[in-house]
Amino acid sequence: MKGKNIPLALLLFLSQWGWSQQNEPVYFEGFAQGTTYHITYFDAQDRFLQRQVDSILSDFDLSVSTYNPKSVISKINRNEATAVDAYFKVCFAKGKSIWKATKGAFDPTVYSLVNGWGFGPGKKQKLDQQKIDSILVFTGFEKIKLKGDQVIKKDPRVKLDFNAFAQGYSVDVIARYLEQMGITSYLVEIGGEVYAQGRKPDGSFWTVGIEQPIDNKTEANPNKAIVRLENLAIATSGNYRKFTVENGVKLAHHIDPKTGYPTKNNLLSASVFSKECITSDATATGLLVMGLDKAKDYLAKHREIEAYLIYSDEQGRFRVFETPGLNAILTEVQP
Repeated sequence: MKGKNIPLALLLFLSQWGWSQQNEPVYFEGFAQGTTYHITYFDAQDRFLQRQVDSILSDFDLSVSTYNPKSVISKINRNEATAVDAYFKVCFAKGKSIWKATKGAFDPTVYSLVNGWGFGPGKKQKLDQQKIDSILVFTGFEKIKLKGDQVIKKDPRVKLDFNAFAQGYSVDVIARYLEQMGITSYLVEIGGEVYAQGRKPDGSFWTVGIEQPIDNKTEANPNKAIVRLENLAIATSGNYRKFTVENGVKLAHHIDPKTGYPTKNNLLSASVFSKECITSDATATGLLVMGLDKAKDYLAKHREIEAYLIYSDEQGRFRVFETPGLNAILTEVQP
């Protein structure tokens, strides 16, 4: 999905120290969805699968990218008669599930608002309260449903935006492909969203870093924590990569579906751990929209996920809230 900056960059520690000559990894990187990807795996057959991965990501883009005018989702947003594919169905179902779970904090029908604020493929608009209220009339996942292979809208102006979590799903898609090829030790990273399977042949974990949420659109920030992954996904949503400044006011790219405005709270980033990257990605966005207190309440009710939240206190200092399950796999980086 072109235009989705890495919400919170995850620095990959792919050093080959300690790997034996018989256990050299296969590694390649490339571009997809307007961002980069990095894939590392161990394969007894030493197969180089970049061409196949690129082909899968290209097909994925033709399904759910709002930046591709030929995609399924773009055609649906233009109300063209279109049968949806498997990728779209998964995103729609997951979007509906997380929308319900977060009580609307996560809502894939915010496309027109995202566009209006200048964070989508369309031209930025001059929004006032009246204009926002008019868009909110056709915003809400209850206004659209999927019946078989067809999308049915209560209002033809409803438009979908899967960019907040489709990147996480693309990680799952590539992970499943590697497993189908018999590969059981790998790390897939696309635009900062990650899934790691198994351990390296020497028994060590796959390791990633969670950045400090310092406003920075282009370069990596220092790490706030290091995480050891095994059969686990992590996705991070933050407000320091993609934002604009108007009249001295920072506008984050996360839009509150209930108010129509960019979110304003002290939660700076949310890293969510689960068994599927699509779940981590969608939930991280929902938590960031909720804000710290509601995010804590949500996590207390959803023990199937773990989360690492970075927020600012009244003095502007970084503070952290993390769920108990991270104690065994996460290490804070000392300043």
